[in-house]
Amino acid sequence: MSSTFTTRDGTQIYYKDWGSGPAVVFSHGWPLNADSWESQMFFLASNGYRCIAHDRRGHGRSSQPWNGNDMDTYADDLAQLMEKLDLQQASLFGFSTGGGEVARYIGRHGSKRVARAGLISAVPPQMLKTEKNPGGLPISVFDGMRAASVADRAQLYRDIASGPFYGYNRAGAKKSQGIIDTFWLQGMQAGHKNAYDCIKAFSETDFTEDLKKFDIPTLVIHGDDDQIVPIDTAGRAAAKLVKNAKLIVYPGAPHGLADTHKDKLNADLLAFLKA
Repeated sequence: MSSTFTTRDGTQIYYKDWGSGPAVVFSHGWPLNADSWESQMFFLASNGYRCIAHDRRGHGRSSQPWNGNDMDTYADDLAQLMEKLDLQQASLFGFSTGGGEVARYIGRHGSKRVARAGLISAVPPQMLKTEKNPGGLPISVFDGMRAASVADRAQLYRDIASGPFYGYNRAGAKKSQGIIDTFWLQGMQAGHKNAYDCIKAFSETDFTEDLKKFDIPTLVIHGDDDQIVPIDTAGRAAAKLVKNAKLIVYPGAPHGLADTHKDKLNADLLAFLKA
């Protein structure tokens, strides 16, 4: 089943709602949409869970507002989805940028509707290198992404998908043209301005204080060969900030492990939900 709702600023948000049972809500990465979670949703819905995933504003089948492409607004959109469906004791899983969305949601709205959280290849606490975050990536990396997006974003998405995102640039990697094409298709469904603005949102937002507010069981999963969101800056640092977080490192795994390591991820998410 799929549907839409309208946010307080008039943006239409698309979401899919599969299965029945305890609610599991998925927040996707840049520049993708809810379809990027379909392997996990199919698996968990087949195992007795209600799986809900929305297309972030400006992405996928949601509308493309010129403004509001920032983490506070993303988190508030997620809160409105949770309120609309009156979800209680939900589990929130965020991949990459979606992990930032989950962190900011808890930072702004608390955990009254949330039983547990998962940060998968997620961007918190902060990607950008700053005085406080010397291990981050320099601004030139993100300026380069913006320049490439303006110059030829269709090619940028092909290059990301066929290279570092899935580790396909590593020796011996088995490329899936289908996975590359799917990433490109989802990226091209996103609004140009929305995807452009989102680069700033996922790279510059500091989620340190949000992570300190987590008061629920939290699972952190990260590949130690993540070339997009480095594990030391993100997964390992986030696990130290969240009280009693459980960190699982996938040896040799790339950023896009929801596809490349989907069977392991599915099993780990199910075990966490049942714990």
